[in-house]
Amino acid sequence: MTWLAAAAGVLLAAGALTVWVRLRYLVTTVDGPSMEPALHSGDRLLVRRTRRVRAGQIVVVRIQPPTLDAPPPDAGPAPGEEIPFSRVHPDGELLVKRAIAVAGDPVPVDRVPCLRETREPTVPPGALVVLGDNAATSWDSRDYGFVRAEQFIGVAVRRLSTP
Repeated sequence: MTWLAAAAGVLLAAGALTVWVRLRYLVTTVDGPSMEPALHSGDRLLVRRTRRVRAGQIVVVRIQPPTLDAPPPDAGPAPGEEIPFSRVHPDGELLVKRAIAVAGDPVPVDRVPCLRETREPTVPPGALVVLGDNAATSWDSRDYGFVRAEQFIGVAVRRLSTP
């Protein structure tokens, strides 16, 4: 009977460790060229779920992209052509970006013009400003402003080898 108790203990410990790791870490894959040259599409990242971030770190955020219920009137499909739809997680898309300003830093209005209208001279508590390294192809704070605390997932710890 002692071997059964030992096996149960090992399984319980393994299960607890698995839960702890899944709550603390995330593996995500870079999709697209917005972080080139630092990261390339297909690179896998180990991300630590945390609330602490420093300017310059690569972060993962969840942003709800703008949606269209119908195409704009002047952009309808040609007759017989289907409209492509992409399925997005209802809570938004995971984006990999670089934090360029964190709470307490001056608002970088020179790099993020949409934040010129903000009344605060510094990034508010719990907020971030993020940019892609490849500005020409990045959808980032220049498009949606501050990243709020509830949108912040974590910090990239390291790049993982691809299988």
